[in-house]
Amino acid sequence: MASALYIHIPFCAAKCSYCSFNSYTGLEGLQGRYVDSLCLELQKCAPEGDIEPLKTIFLGGGTPTFLSASLLRKVLSSCLALFPVAPDAEISIEANPGTVDAEKLDILKGVGVNRISLGVQSFHDRELGRIGRIHSAAEAVRAVDMARTAGFQNLSIDLMYGLPGQDSGSWRTSLDTALSLGLNHLSLYQLTVEEETPLERMVREDRLQLPGDDEVVAMDEISAELTTAAGLFQYEISNYAQPGYQCRHNITYWQNSDYLGVGSGAVSCLRGCRRRNVAGPEQYCRLVEAGKSVVLEEETLETDASFRETVIMGLRLNRGVSIDRLQTRYGLLPESYYGKTLRRLIADGLLEQSAGYLFLTDRGRVFANRVMAELV
Repeated sequence: MASALYIHIPFCAAKCSYCSFNSYTGLEGLQGRYVDSLCLELQKCAPEGDIEPLKTIFLGGGTPTFLSASLLRKVLSSCLALFPVAPDAEISIEANPGTVDAEKLDILKGVGVNRISLGVQSFHDRELGRIGRIHSAAEAVRAVDMARTAGFQNLSIDLMYGLPGQDSGSWRTSLDTALSLGLNHLSLYQLTVEEETPLERMVREDRLQLPGDDEVVAMDEISAELTTAAGLFQYEISNYAQPGYQCRHNITYWQNSDYLGVGSGAVSCLRGCRRRNVAGPEQYCRLVEAGKSVVLEEETLETDASFRETVIMGLRLNRGVSIDRLQTRYGLLPESYYGKTLRRLIADGLLEQSAGYLFLTDRGRVFANRVMAELV
């Protein structure tokens, strides 16, 4: 049984223009039924016997905090009643600054949530408007203050760079504002223009202009400068933390370890088998209510494919991928498996092998996509 649990909440107040995640608007009337179905799926997945307790629980979406406080409490109470949970478990929830208030935060704290990840994206209202966010910069600051008042110490925010109309100066201001809030974790993502999103259409039709490559490189340099000065260390390509505040749940993914996912569109990876649930929340509810399987597809990767995937995921971490763990898990070593390709990437200064780990160098992180494409 996995020691990490992911719970998907697919509802949003509004769909951001860049978003390609499994999320939906206008389904408020389905929320109660969906939570009932979630609780039934949790009950079906609940383990029997003496097993390892959950070390991490993560509510993601969508916007989990778009649910009412009572529905969130029902989901979390059901989870905690059905699964053994480690006393020091990391219990995280994603939140939108426009969907939290003092009461909801108090209730979340009361049912065991101890980590909040706020999707801020920018501290410039004009940039927020261009990508369809429903909150303002001021609301984001207030959300951090309310979370602290409610007793949350482990706080993270997401910011995005490379946004339409953004330049290195506005990125510096956003990041400065975030760091002034005294956060212990930041996720800094470069905007990816996903196909078949409103943003992709607006960029294709020249209704929005994205920053050029040189400007994005400048933003990367600003990120390194400001996070280092603030005492946050980069532990993954897009993530920075004070020591002890790395997101343990996401590290499970990057180490390609087992995890259980429940909810519409959720993915599980258990003993080498990856399963994905049906995406549509209404179809998900119908299947759960009828006592039928919600699994849409499943696959078991061959050893070679799983090995390559574990290497690629592990290289996202600054520490890299453990060579001993690869050998124990697969009976394979990077040196013998990749041969000349690995030796060339090391000679080019893109990868390094030291102290039992294979990892990207500082230069390698700049060209991470190229390196990973050669190893996949």
